[in-house]
Amino acid sequence: MTHPSRVAPSAAERAYRHLKQAILEQVYPGGQLVSEGEIAEATGVSRTPVREALLRLETEGLVKLYPKRGALIRPVSAREIADVIEARRLVELHAADRVWSRRAELRADLARWLDEMRRAHAAGDLTALMSADRSFHAAVVEAAGNEILAELYHRLRDRQLRMGEASFRLSPGWAEVALTEHAGQLAALDGDDPQAWHDAVAAHIDTAARMLGTLR
Repeated sequence: MTHPSRVAPSAAERAYRHLKQAILEQVYPGGQLVSEGEIAEATGVSRTPVREALLRLETEGLVKLYPKRGALIRPVSAREIADVIEARRLVELHAADRVWSRRAELRADLARWLDEMRRAHAAGDLTALMSADRSFHAAVVEAAGNEILAELYHRLRDRQLRMGEASFRLSPGWAEVALTEHAGQLAALDGDDPQAWHDAVAAHIDTAARMLGTLR
């Protein structure tokens, strides 16, 4: 019997993963129009699953569909940056307050991801560093126990990745700041002041807002 985790992804799922990765990595930059045929050829599937994938990406705010023309990769706007940061602040600060009573268990998970970030930074591996950073933040949200908020948060981080990867590459010292601020969050979890933990999380989001603000 085939294990569920080993079932091959459907054609629509393959097209979705391919196109989403290409958008997030800016292989397809904002403002570019891509056709169903172009995506079908790149993924080796027919146009019907490509259409399903595009509809899914439209609900995530990454593309705008134009019948018989294709899909426009939504360019990043100043409004989108502000909206994503505001939504992140609402979700992450709510989660931070919810997890305080379980901080000992959470701290172990965060320490593991911080170690991953440090190793990736030492190796000069930006992709691994950003992945570990994302997992650090997601661990806090997931520990809050609200699956709907956790799903929303992953979408927010997808959109921020599209906004921020170029900025990360062009902003000297951002990694050191992130490492320092994450270490400060761990220190706050070791204390007995929930407000200090809340403030540390808020300050880190403010740092992301300032960095992303340099994009526009």
